[in-house]
Amino acid sequence: MNRSRQFAPARWAVAVAALAVGSTLLSACGSDGSSADGGPASAAARPGNTLTFAVGSDVGCVDPQQVGSNDSVYSTRQIVDSLTDQDPDTGKIVPWLAQSWEISADAKAFTFHLKPGVTFSDGTPLTAQVVKDNFEAIPKLGALAQLGAGYLGGYAGGKVIDDQTIEIDFQQSNAQFLQATSTFSLGIVSAASVQKTPQERCGDGVIGSGPFVLSKYVPSQSISLRKRTGYAWGSSLFAKSGDAYLDALEFKVVPEAGVRTSSLQSGQVDAIGAVAQADEAALEGSGAQLQARANPGVPFGLSFNNAKAPFTDPNVRKAIGLAINRQQIVDTVFPTGTKPATSILSHTTPSYVDLSASLAFDKAKAGSLLDAAGWRLGADGIRRKDGAPLSLTITWFANAATNQPALELVQQQLKAVGVQVELKQLQIAQITQILTGGDFDVLWGNLTRADPDILRSQYSTKGLNTYKIPATELDTVLAQQAAEPDATKRAALVERAQRLVVDNAYVTPVVELETELGVGKNVHDLKFEASTRVQLHDTWKS
Repeated sequence: MNRSRQFAPARWAVAVAALAVGSTLLSACGSDGSSADGGPASAAARPGNTLTFAVGSDVGCVDPQQVGSNDSVYSTRQIVDSLTDQDPDTGKIVPWLAQSWEISADAKAFTFHLKPGVTFSDGTPLTAQVVKDNFEAIPKLGALAQLGAGYLGGYAGGKVIDDQTIEIDFQQSNAQFLQATSTFSLGIVSAASVQKTPQERCGDGVIGSGPFVLSKYVPSQSISLRKRTGYAWGSSLFAKSGDAYLDALEFKVVPEAGVRTSSLQSGQVDAIGAVAQADEAALEGSGAQLQARANPGVPFGLSFNNAKAPFTDPNVRKAIGLAINRQQIVDTVFPTGTKPATSILSHTTPSYVDLSASLAFDKAKAGSLLDAAGWRLGADGIRRKDGAPLSLTITWFANAATNQPALELVQQQLKAVGVQVELKQLQIAQITQILTGGDFDVLWGNLTRADPDILRSQYSTKGLNTYKIPATELDTVLAQQAAEPDATKRAALVERAQRLVVDNAYVTPVVELETELGVGKNVHDLKFEASTRVQLHDTWKS
């Protein structure tokens, strides 16, 4: 069979230098003599060809330090290298641009020794000063760079020891930072790119040292990359040394899932993102491979504006969570293998704790909580309090085909307990405006990262505090886990943080993001990296 799936163990051991995001490598079903990617076992990898990849959306930016959407990361990840890489099998942090490193006992100082001979595609060398300039510039990029800025929270400065050695210092222990250096958000760009404005970087792109170079960007239409020749400093996880196999990459923005599917079946494209459940059988029937892995991080869910009535009442928030039948949503809408959310972290995230008992569907209990909060059921089936209906607007973004049908089910499930729901669709390019403006009732979305510190970036009141969560014990616990270098103690703090978020219902996690790709039968070694995005250096076509 052609389906090749990756799943991760349910529990994780967290260490400063080895943060597990575990999975199994792509494997074919059966023993028919096929290779791990579904191609013939005897096929020999060869250079050449263009890979055309259809994605569903474009955030309007081609700077990897400023994007977070899967569809944009697929392309921009190929432009930049990172100081380290993370093994998706073991979670181990391994060399990339840095050939080695040391971490102080208190996890406040990180010293990286850079590989010699690395150059950016404009010919300039990678130096310790360039790394220092990158880390100082990222927090200045604005709201779109909130991922990288969060990873650098408490940054105390960089010390250039020599051209190839850089020390990065923090004001407090920063247990998550080594893993952060493996992410695209801290991918290293050239000195010239650092000097550009955020807008210039988004529109014109950046100069990286990666295996591919941006050649053309047409917003909302396409992103074109060409192979970087002379590339000789790939991640230690790459199977191939030197240049990438593929000559070029073409990412086409195709919002309609059905059009993406037919394009792959007809051979117009070689791979597609965000496969719809309804298209799985047709794709397999046409010989395409289905490759899937759950994203680590925060699952898709409903994030409340906790400062806005009626969401200031925890009983209302809790009732909404109890009224949602997660399994029905998963079975109806999402790709095969998708799991309902069982915590505020997905099961592929370090230090995940199963809190499914607190997230169980209980329509009767939801109604009781709303009754107790004074919301009485009216003749029209909608609850009212002091004459006002219990209504809310869920804002969502057009970046995944599953969003609308999932939310239509949520809408039906909440109506069944007397909650009136309006769905408001926006384009993914508007997300920054919404996150910073705070003009929403409830947001639908997720965020991917292979480290539990994602909870601090999302739910600490010391940061952007998009969801207007009040200052509580949660702030203290999130700060403590970020500063705790002892793996066991940090895991206990992460567990406490998960329980605080779920018990207080600041958000309602609904479903884990299962990234499913459709891949043509002539495409080989298209693999997921640790954060369930793709790495295309080793990919080739027959």
